[in-house]
Amino acid sequence: MSRDPRICLGVIVGVKGVRGEVRIKPFTEVPADVAAYGPLTSKDGRSFAVTVTGFHQGVVIAKLNGVVDRNAAEALKGVELFVERAKLPAPDDGSFYFADLVGLAVELTDGTALGLATAVDNFGAGDVMEIKAADGQAIVVPFNPSVVANVDLVAGKIALNPVPGLFEDAENLDEALNEEKERGGDAA
Repeated sequence: MSRDPRICLGVIVGVKGVRGEVRIKPFTEVPADVAAYGPLTSKDGRSFAVTVTGFHQGVVIAKLNGVVDRNAAEALKGVELFVERAKLPAPDDGSFYFADLVGLAVELTDGTALGLATAVDNFGAGDVMEIKAADGQAIVVPFNPSVVANVDLVAGKIALNPVPGLFEDAENLDEALNEEKERGGDAA
């Protein structure tokens, strides 16, 4: 499987002040490391030297070269910041970058195929993995030790524990919600 030559270290989520500082949600273990590997690039190829100026509520406050005012900073909201994979340290044995999981086959520990991993994200409540099932349906599961039994990069597989209630048929839930609505209850 071919790897993307870049890893996303963070995303610009907002601005701070009027002098062009941005707020970056870091995807690095140590938040300040978002600036530790040299200039970062956007998907469209723009390059930014990043200087960390502070931290606030889980985000990194930073100055980007060439961004000198609030308007320029606001125009960057939502821009993902990437570094060349070769600039990052190799993961320790048994460790991996989340980007390495995209495209791996996902199955239950009994071998039941679930689909392919399409993303691993953290929206604030913990890491989650998105799986694209063979029927095209997206399945989102917690990415933690109680659910993830094994990640085997060599075999290209992620094995998940069959946690009760996690993989139940969504149609059963829809049927239960419809029945509740028909009875006049508020299922939502």
